[in-house]
Amino acid sequence: MTTSVQEKEVVGTPTAGGTRLNSTELAHKIVDLVEDKQASDIALLDLRQVSVLADYFVICTSESDRQTAAIVDSVAVDLKRDGLLPLNPAEGGKGAGWTLLDYADVVVHVFDPPTRQFYSLEQLWKDAPVVLKIQ
Repeated sequence: MTTSVQEKEVVGTPTAGGTRLNSTELAHKIVDLVEDKQASDIALLDLRQVSVLADYFVICTSESDRQTAAIVDSVAVDLKRDGLLPLNPAEGGKGAGWTLLDYADVVVHVFDPPTRQFYSLEQLWKDAPVVLKIQ
């Protein structure tokens, strides 16, 4: 059975505050959370038409290991409170330059500036529309 984009947006998504979130709402919630922790250069990429890996990537930059930990903890704690856990523990971490949280439909990438420039995910996924860009 083939799943359309509209069907996939609702299947397997979390509940938050008693309200069911689709992948778009979840992605925007994560953008708000990383912005609250002063992440910079935030990009939201819509992968739905170019990949089956995820619906969205949230990509942001952190200026220090401490800020990276604060961003990752904020996302993990807030979403856990809503009953949503990442598929795996956060990948990367202190000193890695890149920390990843995988919530299936939405994958969060927190980079330090040199690592973000090196991997250039926006260029790698250039066929994915940029839904939101916050400097």
